[in-house]
Amino acid sequence: MTIKTVGIVGAGAMGSGIANLAASCGFNVILRDVEQRFLDNGLSRIDKFMSKSIERGKLTEVEKEEILSRIHTTTEIEDFSTADIVIEAIVENIDAKKSVFAELDRIVPENVIIATNTSSMSITEIASATNRSDRVAGMHFFNPAQLMKLVEIVRGFDTSDETIEELKEFAQQLKKEPVVVNKDTPGFIVNRIMTPQFIEAIKLLEEGVASAEDIDKAVTLGLNYPMGPFTLQDYAGVDIGYYVMEYMAKEFNDNRFAPPMLLKQMMRAGRYGRKSGAGFYDYKKESVSNK
Repeated sequence: MTIKTVGIVGAGAMGSGIANLAASCGFNVILRDVEQRFLDNGLSRIDKFMSKSIERGKLTEVEKEEILSRIHTTTEIEDFSTADIVIEAIVENIDAKKSVFAELDRIVPENVIIATNTSSMSITEIASATNRSDRVAGMHFFNPAQLMKLVEIVRGFDTSDETIEELKEFAQQLKKEPVVVNKDTPGFIVNRIMTPQFIEAIKLLEEGVASAEDIDKAVTLGLNYPMGPFTLQDYAGVDIGYYVMEYMAKEFNDNRFAPPMLLKQMMRAGRYGRKSGAGFYDYKKESVSNK
């Protein structure tokens, strides 16, 4: 499989990051969202990321402009008809993903791989919306996609060996380290391990055992993690973690994965992390939420 053009559905934090990554590696990118304002926000994120790279001496203005010239935006899903691979990176809602995959299956050539960037949902169920389940797989990037080295390549029930090998090769072309998830299980590898840790950290905060700051400090200094659980959840999106917990609890039929009450309250309050100005930490006042 020769990939020259990468289609990306969704211009949010992950979709725009993957678009930036692919364009930086020399691929032409078609970035699609349902409204122009979402595309504008995505391009703004990309521009901001690369401007910081220039400040750090890792990129030049000329290189930035070359990368941006390879990213083509659209609100028309039909524009993916020329893509050599399509990666879906929309909201973590199984019905929304299946709807997108059904449309893509109608538009893109039958040999083209359609991958999902879902962090936890069933590849098999998403693939069921298509007539090419052997060419559907998970390709889970981590935030920020431009920097994080890992990509989880996830098999659905019918995903072919050829599809897995092609995605591994593509991940390496993106300068990533792929790992293969051989069974379609909720949370895959990383979130299956990390979600119970997040839940326990939130319960410690709920119970008043320690502040968010001290729990973060304990994890970074005691376990040598680069980020504590609350800093990480705020960065990745409190809402994303919440939906992962809900999905895993339902799929495993196990309340050990259920979101704690504090997380539910934060969702109701719109505290989604850095992107909303407040999560476990208040980024406007630089104080910590431990209510």
